[in-house]
Amino acid sequence: MLPTVFGESLFDEFFDDAFMRPMRAARDGFFAPHTSTLMKTDVKETDTSYEVDIDLPGFKKEDVKVDLKDGRLTVSAATNSESSDKDENGKYLRRERFAGSCSRTFYVGEMEPSEISAKFEDGILKLALPRKEEQKKLPPSTNIAIE
Repeated sequence: MLPTVFGESLFDEFFDDAFMRPMRAARDGFFAPHTSTLMKTDVKETDTSYEVDIDLPGFKKEDVKVDLKDGRLTVSAATNSESSDKDENGKYLRRERFAGSCSRTFYVGEMEPSEISAKFEDGILKLALPRKEEQKKLPPSTNIAIE
């Protein structure tokens, strides 16, 4: 069992230099310890829309912001919290503060913000984006006949 500091292995941070980093990446693979902080997202395609569910545990509705600009949908969340306990003499026994934020951007193409619906409940942001008709497909051949 390895000692931990802030939820990470103490030895991983100690040996995290340019020489050891490729060895850690090979061991951890794509799902390294820091990927747990990403917004976990599920995208479901229906006949008329795309339904996007983004897990945002610990955030409130007021903490979440959704923007659409230049065909890119950006979901961001930020929170600050503080808790403290005092004994009867007013001395701190425990005092904790937390500040965190995350953001993720998706390319959704050209659409109006009014076409997108958003709902936040139980720590999950649910978005519904309409499916657009496919662009006119080009013919497979691009040869032009010369007269």
